[in-house]
Amino acid sequence: MKLLFASDSFKGSLTSRQTAEILEKAATEVFGSVECISLPVADGGEGTLDALLYATHAKKIYVDAYDPLMRPIRVPFADLGGNSAVIEMAQVSGLPLVPVGERNPLHTTSYGTGEVLRHALDMGFRDITLAIGGSATNDGGMGFASALGIKFMDDTGVVLDGKGEDLEKVSKIDLSGLDSRIKETKLTVMCDVSNPLCGAEGAAYTYGAQKGADTAALEKLEKGMCNYRDVIKEIFSVDPDTISGSGAAGGLGAALAIFLGAGMKSGIEAVLDLAGFDGMLEGVDLVVTGEGRADWQSCYGKVMHGVGRRAKAKDIPVVGLCGSLGEGAFQLMDQGISSLMVTVDGPMGLSEAMEKAEDLYYKSALRMFRFIRTGMEMGRRNTCSGQSGV
Repeated sequence: MKLLFASDSFKGSLTSRQTAEILEKAATEVFGSVECISLPVADGGEGTLDALLYATHAKKIYVDAYDPLMRPIRVPFADLGGNSAVIEMAQVSGLPLVPVGERNPLHTTSYGTGEVLRHALDMGFRDITLAIGGSATNDGGMGFASALGIKFMDDTGVVLDGKGEDLEKVSKIDLSGLDSRIKETKLTVMCDVSNPLCGAEGAAYTYGAQKGADTAALEKLEKGMCNYRDVIKEIFSVDPDTISGSGAAGGLGAALAIFLGAGMKSGIEAVLDLAGFDGMLEGVDLVVTGEGRADWQSCYGKVMHGVGRRAKAKDIPVVGLCGSLGEGAFQLMDQGISSLMVTVDGPMGLSEAMEKAEDLYYKSALRMFRFIRTGMEMGRRNTCSGQSGV
């Protein structure tokens, strides 16, 4: 029997690699001799870099940059070989880098992510993928673009810093100073959302609160983002709201697509392609995937969606082992997932479940594999009965 493990991390409790290690331990206990292949995966957010480093044996390179509050930080990105590199926004402009009490997207910037891209260009990389999930920012990508030479100015000509609070001040955008090396670089964006820049499903109202914005801040950010959108429309004759994913990473999606001509790609699809997932499926009998909480959003560009669809295309069954199931989780059954199980084994709060995550995951993996073994035994019995004419 050959098993492939490809689960997302359980945010705040288990890494993707830990889930694979626990699954292999449980599978060996239940089945004895079994071949296990582990592929830590992510969908373009936190953990993407580590997943690719593990899967591709890429080299980790460290550079100096600034975090979302413009504090110096040492940041890694991945050298995939040749002139290819992967940058994870969460490593430099991610929400976990900002203390809870200081989270406010009016005051954060994506400048550091632009710095890392500039460092990659300095080192000769010309095929660069950016994973833009997990940001702490809502600056429309102004900070990022500023680090690459683009200027955003108010109506008096003053150059803006490029924070969320500057969105409503933007009156002019000057691309004349954009790093010329961008023209000779292939930029691909890992993006798992399709949100527009503005509106009820836009960058501010959809993600601003989880980045620390209160009601007043959300209104200010939305007003600013609408101004930013209108300025872009006037100067570039492009409506960012018509670009799928323009609201990703607090509007960085718009800046990448419009100012830099980057191509958008599903985060999980990009990770699976870079890792060679389709090749790994050869000869596999069962795939195990999962995430901390599965719900209707899991069906739209998330790990379980990507893994399930690719395995389904090769007629390989997939089971999902998750921390919990939310509304719409069973829609995953249409995406190649054969069955869903949860790790909790009794009534408990979230904090307790996270505290006991490793033990709960191991015990649930044992239960899952025992169910699978029981199904295999039933299949063998039915086969034998058929052969004997019963």
